[in-house]
Amino acid sequence: MTNDTDRTPVLEARQMCAGYGAVEVVKDLDLVVHSGEVVALLGVNGAGKTTIVRALSGQLKPSGGEVWLKGRPTTAPLHKRVRDGMRLITEDRSVFMGLTTAENLRLGGQSRDACLELFPELERLLHRRAGLLSGGEQQMLTLARALAAQPTVLLADELSLGLAPLICVRLLAALRAAADRGAGVLLVEQRARDALQVADRAYVISNGQVAVSGSASELAGRIEEIESTYLASSELIASP
Repeated sequence: MTNDTDRTPVLEARQMCAGYGAVEVVKDLDLVVHSGEVVALLGVNGAGKTTIVRALSGQLKPSGGEVWLKGRPTTAPLHKRVRDGMRLITEDRSVFMGLTTAENLRLGGQSRDACLELFPELERLLHRRAGLLSGGEQQMLTLARALAAQPTVLLADELSLGLAPLICVRLLAALRAAADRGAGVLLVEQRARDALQVADRAYVISNGQVAVSGSASELAGRIEEIESTYLASSELIASP
């Protein structure tokens, strides 16, 4: 895991505000993600995590402040940020349910061999329609396509929502490996303790602002305090 924070961040929010209409959800947010690290974003449902991801990805226009991508300010929409090396994974399974696994990989535009190297579990499923895959298998397919593109920065919003703990561990391990290969990863994860095991740093979000931030090891050492203060009303508390 990298400790190098002297380089230019691959993704940065500077005093970023965002919301919907007159409702401001995120207020004056400062956040950085460097190449080669996983940064966890933790907080209860409604804390503003998904709004942060949407604003950073270009899905939602910030109402104030700036987003910087690869050392430059950007107001580009998501599809242009994708061309600049960004990938976004949402809690929705972004697969074509009527197509086979192989066809989904082909439409993703990445090498099938590269995808299968990341997730060998998909090989036996190549001729099965994606709609017949389990939720975990669908998310492996989604993540394989994203990681095979060798993104500069990956935003993963609730990657393991509703999935079994073993699948969650498998997906998080793949994100950790991607960061070790040089990607910058911002991870919104419902399982706080699992997220801190693979993260380098973390931000705890409360009411659209950073309530606590620090290294993953530091926050893991304070996890009971953080859970009781900021995460107690959410399923984010440790998995069974």
